[in-house]
Amino acid sequence: MEKLEYTILIDAPRETVWNILWNDATYPVWTAVFSKDSRVETDWKEGSKVLFLGGEHEGMISSIAANRPNELMSFKHLGAIKNGVEDYDSETTKQWAGALENYNLKTVDGQTELTVDLDVTEQDKEYFLKTWPTALDKVKELAEKGS
Repeated sequence: MEKLEYTILIDAPRETVWNILWNDATYPVWTAVFSKDSRVETDWKEGSKVLFLGGEHEGMISSIAANRPNELMSFKHLGAIKNGVEDYDSETTKQWAGALENYNLKTVDGQTELTVDLDVTEQDKEYFLKTWPTALDKVKELAEKGS
């Protein structure tokens, strides 16, 4: 796997950016670029299961590797959901199982620097090179409007 990294400077406090990222109302807005009906199911506790869902019965199964509010959220991707069935063992899933996706927030000159790094497979790289900048622009727009 290869690691991709994106950084954006947002004119809003870390608390505001954090809330935009993980709030039930705004998460589907900034992640719509990945799936128009994107949603997440979790209790947000470190070690907990996370279901990243889109469509009727499709998505990813992950766990929260780290949750330090307003500073770091880290997900470890474990499996997929296809037609409502959890898949941890298919060859496709095994190619990216164990991948990490990290969100780091730090204050820089009164603004929030959001850095997202994620492990990607070669076949997913092009897709994420196109979609992640759009997603982060939406986080910036929402956070700056709300602060």
